[in-house]
Amino acid sequence: MAIIESFFFFLQNQVLAMKWLNTLAGKFLVAVGVDISSRLGGSLQFFIFDAVKISILLSALIFFISYIQSYFPPERTKRILGHFNGVTANTLSALLGTVTPFCSRSSIPLFIGFTSAGLPVGVTFSFLTTTSVR
Repeated sequence: MAIIESFFFFLQNQVLAMKWLNTLAGKFLVAVGVDISSRLGGSLQFFIFDAVKISILLSALIFFISYIQSYFPPERTKRILGHFNGVTANTLSALLGTVTPFCSRSSIPLFIGFTSAGLPVGVTFSFLTTTSVR
């Protein structure tokens, strides 16, 4: 049990919270000669830590979304949604809209493409509303 607890502690602190990055930013500032216990040093440490952390997270997220997007082009989404009717189609399109990485800029052309392809407006609207939420 202690092994599992220590694993989740490591996962929480070092991987998700990126404490290693905060320590690294602090060591860098100390090496440069900045006192990290002062307000300015603490602010610089937080800025460096946060800027690098956000860059890492954005890069990973963009990579992950691009990978998913390669498996869900609009044609495949049309093909999947075209097999269902009624409440099932609305529910499935809403669920599919939450997983597919389409943003509001691509949702309007998809809406027009889906309706011109013959999908019911309700199904298309369910997809549109869940993709535009992000």
